[in-house]
Amino acid sequence: MMVFSSSGLAAKGALFGLRGPVPRSFVRCYQAADHDDMSKIRNIGIMAHIDAGKTTTTERMLFYSGYSSHIGNVDSGDTVMDYMDQERDRGITITSAAITFPWQHHRINLIDTPGHVDFTVEVERSLRVLDGAVAILDASAGVEAQTLTLWRQADRYRLPRMVYLNKMDKRGADLHLCLNSLTHKLKVQPMVLQLPLGAERGFHGVIDLVSMERQVWDTSTCPDGAVYEQSPLPESDPLYETALNERNNLIGQLSDFDDRLAELVLSDDIRNIPQSVLHNAIKLCTVKQHLVPVLCGASFKNKGVQPLLDAIIRYLPSPNEVSYGFAEHYGSDLCALAFKVIHEKQRGPLTFLRMYSGMMKSGESVYNINRGVTEKTSRLLQVYANDFHDMSTASAGNIVLVAGLKQTYTGDTITNTQKTANAAARTYRAHRHKAGLTDASNSNSEGDDHLDGDSGLPVLAGLDIPDPVFFCSIEPPTMAAQRQLDMALDCLQKEDPSLKVELNQETGQTILLGMGELHLDVIRSRILKEYRIEAEIGPLQVAYRETLSVEAEVEDTLDRTVGERRHQVFMKLSVHPDIDTQDFKHVELVLFRDHHFQPKRPQLKAVESGIRSSLQNGPVLNCPVIHVRVRLHSLQVRPGTSLAMVSACAAQCVSKALRDADAALLEPMMKLQISTDEDHLHSVLSDLAQRRSHIESIAPRDDVRVVETMTPLAELMGYSTDIRTITSGTAMVSMEFSHYELMSVQQQNKAIEKVLGFVPNR
Repeated sequence: MMVFSSSGLAAKGALFGLRGPVPRSFVRCYQAADHDDMSKIRNIGIMAHIDAGKTTTTERMLFYSGYSSHIGNVDSGDTVMDYMDQERDRGITITSAAITFPWQHHRINLIDTPGHVDFTVEVERSLRVLDGAVAILDASAGVEAQTLTLWRQADRYRLPRMVYLNKMDKRGADLHLCLNSLTHKLKVQPMVLQLPLGAERGFHGVIDLVSMERQVWDTSTCPDGAVYEQSPLPESDPLYETALNERNNLIGQLSDFDDRLAELVLSDDIRNIPQSVLHNAIKLCTVKQHLVPVLCGASFKNKGVQPLLDAIIRYLPSPNEVSYGFAEHYGSDLCALAFKVIHEKQRGPLTFLRMYSGMMKSGESVYNINRGVTEKTSRLLQVYANDFHDMSTASAGNIVLVAGLKQTYTGDTITNTQKTANAAARTYRAHRHKAGLTDASNSNSEGDDHLDGDSGLPVLAGLDIPDPVFFCSIEPPTMAAQRQLDMALDCLQKEDPSLKVELNQETGQTILLGMGELHLDVIRSRILKEYRIEAEIGPLQVAYRETLSVEAEVEDTLDRTVGERRHQVFMKLSVHPDIDTQDFKHVELVLFRDHHFQPKRPQLKAVESGIRSSLQNGPVLNCPVIHVRVRLHSLQVRPGTSLAMVSACAAQCVSKALRDADAALLEPMMKLQISTDEDHLHSVLSDLAQRRSHIESIAPRDDVRVVETMTPLAELMGYSTDIRTITSGTAMVSMEFSHYELMSVQQQNKAIEKVLGFVPNR
């Protein structure tokens, strides 16, 4: 039997004569040791449904690695990762937090992401820059609603993942339940690397199927779980046959994808296969995403976290094992993606960068391809949650923080100079030419690297930001505070791409648009606490959309004289409902008078600009119009007419067409998942029926029932409070945006009356 202590810095500190908690200066000194060796770096994210134990697991990782001298707990409000006041007050993760710590001579750059649906964009931009992820599941619940959303996001970036079944000590925890939900809900093939020892409250360790060893935590002798026992699983153990069968199943799964392992299975006793061969096969299948490793633990009870860290090092890829699209065309030059911006009163804007190639030095100038500007960095910082420390240089593969980039936003690509970007563009075009491709086949689709439309330079893919579903008005306490409020909102928008601020041209009010009640409530709280502005917030309203019921074709003439110059435009266009088109992309040109009508490119851009402007304000409630195609039939422009007049004519024409096309309201529909006990099920279903819900399924899960519904967002105002009242606080609720759905005439009139106070005659 061997006794293992956490193999981070605690043992190494003893070698240097250190006693007790390891000083942070020692941690940072150790972290710098393998700074330039990309094979020793792991960029990973922690993602999960809310309350599955992300932050709890991360805090144990920091403690066992030697970074933290105590184990932070969410309920106590003393975690390293949840450092914002709003996070500690609410006990949830709101913003993604990055930290660097060592494990087994490796450097782990970890991002802890939110689990609440209102902060999905925080997860999106984190996953965009990571090389792998750990999905944490509540072992008693399996795959939950937000888990599905997070998994789809990770699929978009083709991230290798492993699954950690947390809360194995919880009542109802079930390995097979979780495996079934992974298979049926996520459509993946799990490979079990560990079996739990003990069930529910009796959980005390795991069996490692690769080494056939027991790993046991005795919290009576070591409450913090830093020390655990590891010993071979004897053949006399009652679980030996079960473990051996599961190990054989694991080897069978792996041999389908690893030829070397398959040869050993055929030529040797399966029990004699070296562990190193299995480790290599598991990593291959993980990186190629053939299989998903599954591990077990109970983080709050300090069990199972160290083997999870070992698995991260063994099975998730390093930066030099991942392909980064356009980054390879930059060679040894700098290529980095700005994925997050925060503001500090003393330092100003701080930009998180993922370094894909090259190096960056503190104080050097860099070129922002998206904005076409050169900016000088003032400081280069290493991130430790909300604690930053100066660095002189940063190399490829790392995540760093840069001060001084005032014009850089989330999604921007950073390189050394414009000359560097031009060289990368030439390399990219040569590569495509050799492959028989042309620039015309450059997709420029969301989620893909592409050539920037204006500069023609290669940029990394930005983010897919979902449309907001709630909005409210915001007013300063006094007119003198208006400028201060505007500055605060500018900073918050730069930090949070999912927050949008608009000015209502009719009322002059400033409008906040966000992802949910909690999202906008957090923004309100930050304005009050961080910027000291007691802003007045209006009631929350649903962000409806509008669409067309029928086609419409109109023509219009704009004829104005400005000064001594006459501007004249004649335009004929048509609008068409199209469920497959979410947002307007470009105008379609149609045959006109037996020849293909082709306006000049600047005129065409002006037409499209006017169309976009008009589609932002539909005729029903001034909501954005979606699911629409626009066709241009004719355009006649008098010489000397300004492009602004062309845009104005297009906007005027589309507005007229929308009125003729019988526009209708669309309301946001939410996918709702409620877990409640049998006693309250009838009350929950009765309440849902009154909220116009479509019940999709009611499934048993141990002694609870899981109800999945599709419910209009307008019916869910304050639902979290209502469901707690209905179920005496026993129900669990999660929701996510699904789609927009056409409203009935009756419901549309109700929505119009609620917003306007009356229903206008149409």
